[in-house]
Amino acid sequence: MPTSLAYLIFGMVMLLFAPVIGSGRPLECLPEGIKPDTIITSEQSRSAGSRTIRRNVTVSQLLTKLRARCKKGKLVDGKSREIYFYRLVGCWGNPPANYQELLEKQRSELTRLKRKYTVIEISCNQVGDPCKIS
Repeated sequence: MPTSLAYLIFGMVMLLFAPVIGSGRPLECLPEGIKPDTIITSEQSRSAGSRTIRRNVTVSQLLTKLRARCKKGKLVDGKSREIYFYRLVGCWGNPPANYQELLEKQRSELTRLKRKYTVIEISCNQVGDPCKIS
């Protein structure tokens, strides 16, 4: 009886702590400055009653959708392609004089990065409403 109790306790401990010690957990490999609740974008949709509903998409939700995991200390998607987070520019009240250059540089960087990585673009418009951009 004491042996089976020990196995039971060991099994319960493993169930409780296995997610913490598992190497495949994607949130353990997030780069600095990116948190699970970081908003990637805000989607707007209409409900049946013609009400506008705003839904935030977080890093955690998107990583689940991509079937992300840690692999050798790097965050990879379900196809074992490394994930790269890129913060977009372009939410200006009054754009700077060189805004076209900045947007072109961003476009070329994204094109280059997408050849090698699965790129998650973090919108500068976190609220989904251009009137509320600070």
